[in-house]
Amino acid sequence: MKLKSWILWLPVVAFLASVGFLFLANREKVAALDSARESKQRADDLQAQLDQLKSSIADSQSAEVSRLRADNQDLPRLRNEVTQLQAANLNLQAANQKLTQQLQAILATAQQQQAQLEQDVAEKQQVRETVQAAADVLAADARNSCINNLRQIDAAKNEWALENNKPAGTILSEQDISEICAEYIKGGVVPVCPSGGTYSFNAIGEPPSCSVHGVFQP
Repeated sequence: MKLKSWILWLPVVAFLASVGFLFLANREKVAALDSARESKQRADDLQAQLDQLKSSIADSQSAEVSRLRADNQDLPRLRNEVTQLQAANLNLQAANQKLTQQLQAILATAQQQQAQLEQDVAEKQQVRETVQAAADVLAADARNSCINNLRQIDAAKNEWALENNKPAGTILSEQDISEICAEYIKGGVVPVCPSGGTYSFNAIGEPPSCSVHGVFQP
């Protein structure tokens, strides 16, 4: 009886086991499908990122190529500008050298002119000193000559006063002066001051004077 019961339950157990196995297998299949979908999604995302990266790299490469092409196109102009700058620099150097030579020539001429000017100044100073020395000699001679004239006038006036009994303080008239000059002064006339001065006989007892050299000091 027990054996028959086991035999009857055996298909049920087998069925339940099959159902359990199928349930587990279905769950594993669902999990595998979910994992596959996730993997595919990640793969799609990675592919999209890869495509975006490729596009970005392509754009960068294209921009770099464009820049290099522009630089290559601009290179002849830059070379031409460099050549022009080098030529201009050479011209400036030549002009600077020429100006330096001209400046040196001007400085040499200026130094010669300065030396000549200093020599001229020294010569003029020497001439002035010579002229001044000569003028001083002439002035001294003129003063001495004037003093001698005043001495003659004073001696003639004193001699006339003595012979004519004229006291001190007597004012001389034009006639008295003419008489003094005619009788007591060589030449018979009033001496002439070499400096252009005018002589004053003054009164008896007073020394004669010159408008230039002053009063005679016996």
